[in-house]
Amino acid sequence: MSIKAKFVTTAALTVAISTGLAAPAIAAPAHPAAAVPVSVSTASTGAVTEQQWLTDVSTAIAPAQAYIEQRTAEPTNRHLAIVFDIDNTTLATHFHPFTMPGIAPVVRLAQYAHAHGVALIFVSARPEFIDPLTRHSLTEAGYTVDELRGRDLGDLFEPVQQFKTEQRTQVENEGYTIIANIGNNWTDINGGHAEQTFKLPDYNGLLS
Repeated sequence: MSIKAKFVTTAALTVAISTGLAAPAIAAPAHPAAAVPVSVSTASTGAVTEQQWLTDVSTAIAPAQAYIEQRTAEPTNRHLAIVFDIDNTTLATHFHPFTMPGIAPVVRLAQYAHAHGVALIFVSARPEFIDPLTRHSLTEAGYTVDELRGRDLGDLFEPVQQFKTEQRTQVENEGYTIIANIGNNWTDINGGHAEQTFKLPDYNGLLS
């Protein structure tokens, strides 16, 4: 996510804190589309409906679900982890900026992975000072938060991709093997330090 988009999100979160909103619900899963689904790798549009987005997310996350099931099928002595982005990857902040519900197929993947011994690590360009609210939103949406890494003041002055790559490097230095890195923006997943990467739709930056 861009710095501008992150500050817009921060403003929305601040309103949520001050108004004492109820805990978010999980966004409804998409029903199978009657027409051929839009290619999530090439979709380009000035607007997208929530239903289309959920359909495209379901399409994009299916290979990740299959990979996690295959990757965790056999016992291992290694400490496995998945690194997730947050906005419009794990929480539906574009369509629900105040309630921030979880995205159902991503919640299911995360719950399956955690039940099979995989740590869930969230790396976000959100500012670190709202980490308590972010952790609350993720937990209420159904995620187990093993680690949450937001940007401190110094991190705000470096490119998002650099920050996220550095964080994955630190996760590896803690002894984890990152089996999957999941985000909806190329800055979330480029830079290496993951066995597999999975990109959710952002429609050329429409969903930052």
